[in-house]
Amino acid sequence: MRGLWGFCAVVLVAMVAVSTWASLEANVLVGFQRLFADRWGVATLFDAYFGFLWFWLWIAYREASPGRSFLWLLLLFALGNLAMATYVLIQLARLKPGEGMTELLQRPTA
Repeated sequence: MRGLWGFCAVVLVAMVAVSTWASLEANVLVGFQRLFADRWGVATLFDAYFGFLWFWLWIAYREASPGRSFLWLLLLFALGNLAMATYVLIQLARLKPGEGMTELLQRPTA
């Protein structure tokens, strides 16, 4: 599980760094204008957001509260991999000693 902690931490730091770097060049609206002008940019967005939806299906399965699940959907759409890494780090922190990947992936019992 230590490897997953490390991976999520690297993703979180890298995404904050690259997002900060990109926003120093141009604001988000300018970036989206450039992206939508390119068909491959649009295809990449579709790919990313369908990936966010796949990840959200796991979140919806795990979360007991529909409201919390919907909040995570909004966070995924707004923050992408930042939200994904944060969600996994939170779930890893909630694991009890001795629990592993099975408990991480399944719906909590209590």
